[in-house]
Amino acid sequence: MKRDLGFKMNIKDYMQQVGRAARQASRALARADTEQKNRALLAMADAIIRERTALLSANQLDLQAAEASGLDAALLDRLTLSEKTIQGMAEGLRQVAALPDPIGEMNDFSYRPSGIQLGKMRVPLGVVGIIYESRPNVTADAAALCIKSGNAAILRGGSEAFHSNQAIAACVREGLKQAGLPDTAVQVIETTDRAAVGELITMSEFVDVLVPRGGKSLIARISADARVPVIKHLDGNCHVFIDQNANQEKAVAIAINAKTHRYGTCNTMETLLVHQAIAASLLPSLALAYQEHGVELRACERTQALLGSETKLADEEDWSTEYLAPILAIKIVDDLDQAIEHINHYGSHHTDAIVTEDYSHARRFLREVDSSSVMVNASTRFADGFEYGLGAEIGISTDKIHARGPVGLLGLTSQKWIVLGDGQIRQ
Repeated sequence: MKRDLGFKMNIKDYMQQVGRAARQASRALARADTEQKNRALLAMADAIIRERTALLSANQLDLQAAEASGLDAALLDRLTLSEKTIQGMAEGLRQVAALPDPIGEMNDFSYRPSGIQLGKMRVPLGVVGIIYESRPNVTADAAALCIKSGNAAILRGGSEAFHSNQAIAACVREGLKQAGLPDTAVQVIETTDRAAVGELITMSEFVDVLVPRGGKSLIARISADARVPVIKHLDGNCHVFIDQNANQEKAVAIAINAKTHRYGTCNTMETLLVHQAIAASLLPSLALAYQEHGVELRACERTQALLGSETKLADEEDWSTEYLAPILAIKIVDDLDQAIEHINHYGSHHTDAIVTEDYSHARRFLREVDSSSVMVNASTRFADGFEYGLGAEIGISTDKIHARGPVGLLGLTSQKWIVLGDGQIRQ
């Protein structure tokens, strides 16, 4: 069911109005100094804590509607706000405020034979459009990163989080006003009409880059139809490879955490690869632990022969599936080469980890696995802007151009060439 805030405008006219306001606000943000931007972020954090009861009430409206419509457990988990997640939103805003401001940073200076001095200056992208599903905390995270990086933002959350997003948006607007910045610097679209997305992704005169966060079908559609550059990842088919030289205590802890810490996130492990030399000693205890967590195991023939009725036989599709559920594919591999080949063939280039005490194996894995985050002896669940010290992230990019991995402040900036002269003319 479509929901909105009661405005009566043609969607195209409404989105054009939003785009014009964002472009104008982006110029004010580009002029804002660090103190003013930080003041806005800290005021937003204070408003979120003060209004937490209202935020939880709004979230309850969304949860009730989601449960009535049969939304699955993973999406309900993403949708839910709690005292802890509200504290996390406020903390994320404060962390971004504490980060160095990249805008105006100048580097790579050199003198040319003509006498000019050449360098680069970091600048905002301009207007960032963000389309996301379920997670209402993205509203605060996106606002924080866009404001600190000097960008205006147009945010379009999913219909399932409509009330939550609008309640958070009110806190964002309050913070902007307190800092003397235009409240149109961050606009949350006030309708769930899907036509708004169609307009947003084609407004190249107002929007400089798009960041879609959501299911594979949403991101594929936006990537195909957008007339604006897109920072994206389609899915998170993440792997953990347990090498023959792994510390088995570390391996068990990492493999359990990577899968069971949360099921509905893009950095959750979906396939476990185990070296044949340690499979017999390691997999039975791991299978028992997964069974206690209610995880369904889908296994290769060698794994099934070892574990028996505790597993289902995996098919070809399982190796490339992002389950976002308590389901795990397990494969026994012959060696490091086979593990790397499997990951590069079936993976989504998001996050992959090796557990090993062999330095040369760790180095090879880091060098040869073609993913945006590659880890040694750590859970894939660390692939997150907050955990990487970015304060928050606007998304995770598996592209190789501009931004890759968790996209924080630097990913929302560009660099321009600057030339300093003293009257030089070209001969």
